[in-house]
Amino acid sequence: MRDFGWIRAEPHGIHVIPCDAWVDPARAVDRALVTHGHADHARGGHGRVFATSETLAIMGLRYGVAAEGIAVPLRESVDLGGGVTASWHPAGHVLGSAQILLQHAGERVVITGDYKRRPDPTCPPFEVVPCDIFVTEATFGLPVFRHPPIEEEIAKLTDALAAAPDRCVAVGAYALGKAQRVIAELRRLGHHDPIYLHGALEKMCALYEDHGIALGELRPATAADKDEMRGAIVVCPPSALNDRWSRRLPDPVTAMASGWMRVRQRARQRNVELPLIISDHADWDELTATIAEVNPQESWITHGREEALLRWCQLHQRRARALALVGYEDEDD
Repeated sequence: MRDFGWIRAEPHGIHVIPCDAWVDPARAVDRALVTHGHADHARGGHGRVFATSETLAIMGLRYGVAAEGIAVPLRESVDLGGGVTASWHPAGHVLGSAQILLQHAGERVVITGDYKRRPDPTCPPFEVVPCDIFVTEATFGLPVFRHPPIEEEIAKLTDALAAAPDRCVAVGAYALGKAQRVIAELRRLGHHDPIYLHGALEKMCALYEDHGIALGELRPATAADKDEMRGAIVVCPPSALNDRWSRRLPDPVTAMASGWMRVRQRARQRNVELPLIISDHADWDELTATIAEVNPQESWITHGREEALLRWCQLHQRRARALALVGYEDEDD
């Protein structure tokens, strides 16, 4: 078995030693290779950032990144020096998300960042990339996490709206990726009424539309009165569901779109009336199926429930190890 000494998992990121670059580092570095724009993968302060053009735009909007950004087209190889090349391949997580394929001395390492296998109208689908080492997330790496079809969850949302036409349905959704996916899925499934937005979501939704993702008619909730929002869907950050901002809404049905809504205690803690199990991460079956499909020499597991997925690999005679990276947190997914 080759030792792959040119790439090393450090506590604050994955170090590509020959070219002195880091993948999704948790602290500022001179050269960062970034998989996507969520804050536990993309941070400000780097000297130079390699990422997709969409991810660079997201980083600029969210973090005011002043680093030198190098936009990498999907699937095109970039020479990083030291005999290392890199290419970015769709991860299916959010707009701009990509797995990074690193190649050196005939060896191939894929770092997924976050990914999902379900179709998503807001980003290209995950692509299987053959490799020797597969570095996979494990956010929902427990057998209890099996995500239902999104059509079923969107139907719960529209059914709740139809059942209470004098109320609104306030959907808590993570500001990058989840909010836009919920809106796009509503449109795909036939809901074409205006949707109202919390102010914190407006710029990111506009960025998605600037990149060709149609979201239909969106209106600022702050500019609307209560009567106007009766019978409407309002999308907001999860934190807004129970704060003063929600008082402007007409007797809202509180909903939250997250893979964590599979855990009833989390829904109760959030005072959520309508839990919507909608995730932008692979569930247990998708994680295990992806490892089997990629069929690497070894899997490195990070960012989540590492122990269960590690055990699955061992039971299926697959070499694997868990990484102890810092700075990776559960998102509101």
